[in-house]
Amino acid sequence: MAYDAFLLLSFGGPEHPDDVMPFLRNVTRGRGIPEERLAEVAEHYYHFGGVSPINQQCRDLLAAVTADFRAHGITLPTYWGNRNWQPMLADTMAQMRDDGITSALGFATSAYGGYSSCKQYWEDIAQARAKVGPGAPAVAKLRQFHDHPGFVAPHADAVTAALAQLDPARRASTRLVFTAHSIPVSMARTAGPDGGRYEAQLHETAALVHAAAAPDLPWDLVWQSRSGPPQVPWLEPDINDHLTALAEKDVTDVVVSPIGFVSDHLEVLWDLDNEARDTAAGLGLGYARAGTPGTDPRFVTMVRELVEERTNGVARERLGTLPVWDQCPANCCPPPQRRGAS
Repeated sequence: MAYDAFLLLSFGGPEHPDDVMPFLRNVTRGRGIPEERLAEVAEHYYHFGGVSPINQQCRDLLAAVTADFRAHGITLPTYWGNRNWQPMLADTMAQMRDDGITSALGFATSAYGGYSSCKQYWEDIAQARAKVGPGAPAVAKLRQFHDHPGFVAPHADAVTAALAQLDPARRASTRLVFTAHSIPVSMARTAGPDGGRYEAQLHETAALVHAAAAPDLPWDLVWQSRSGPPQVPWLEPDINDHLTALAEKDVTDVVVSPIGFVSDHLEVLWDLDNEARDTAAGLGLGYARAGTPGTDPRFVTMVRELVEERTNGVARERLGTLPVWDQCPANCCPPPQRRGAS
């Protein structure tokens, strides 16, 4: 099939203090989250001036991908649309229609399988096309990339750089802690056609990064950014609880690597650079947070290779063993049953 555009798909984030509450209402629409809970979360954004870095990170990534396309003879025009904030996906797709685009390749800023991280982007595309109406371009989402060298290598190098910030004399009591966004246990169980795909891919990525960066150190995969009512089980342990447990086991230093993320957006900055760092300081733990791929040239190259993989039919190197799909099977990742929060 011929494609005539590239579309960056992302979550979106506020870029002004006045955007914060409307943005959070978009994110939680239909979930019955009370305003007072949203106001609590809003304080995280106000801590950073009411601006989430994710939109600028998307601009930077799109600019880097566009330049890389040009350098390698790929003539696809590039676009960007969000789930929750401007530029909204439907608005972008309307512009694409007006520009004569009929069929695009979509790259979502999430490496993993699961409802929010994968299938919901398919739903976003369908809803945006329905809103645009006749002439809305078709969009084929590129595959998950949790084990692509262009994703794994930048994370591994970031772990190496973070380790260099710690006291080498304490390496024997240093531990790697990989993090990703927690999700409800029920959602984790139904991720992928056979269930458990979100956790399985994250464990595989963690193992690959560990092997490349510090195979002599022990590691764990833990969770961050939990939301929702306390009576609903989410993946555990939380990063802060885990740091407390490690301190009790005579661990002296930790490197925290947010492998669940492609860039240092607000949840990384708040949950890891503020809350987890403060927890570690209170426990007397040495703490270094590894970076994310962002616009690392290898990550940008990966995006191009995923496009070439689809357009040329040439499979690129994979480091893991789990299967990947160009199109998710119909039984993947049922949508969650929404519940209110208290």
